[in-house]
Amino acid sequence: MIFEWDEKKAAANIAKHGISFERAIQVFADNSRIVRVDDRFAYGEERLITIGHLEERLCVVVYVERLETTIRIISARKANKREIKEYGNR
Repeated sequence: MIFEWDEKKAAANIAKHGISFERAIQVFADNSRIVRVDDRFAYGEERLITIGHLEERLCVVVYVERLETTIRIISARKANKREIKEYGNR
């Protein structure tokens, strides 16, 4: 799998959420992660949300699948209480 992202967005994500996209890649190695469509807005492309482990904590990564082998990360942050519960109830 190839991961890509916008460098300015990656820097902004670190400033806002304290999580680098380089570290966020670890969430995709969680075999128990949850994946769902992000349908909160009409983005013009299908965005996906995954909830999974990044080290000892749960994180949420929003991304777009490009082709079959590329994931473009849009954001990464610590999971909130609702998302932690969702992960626990899977």
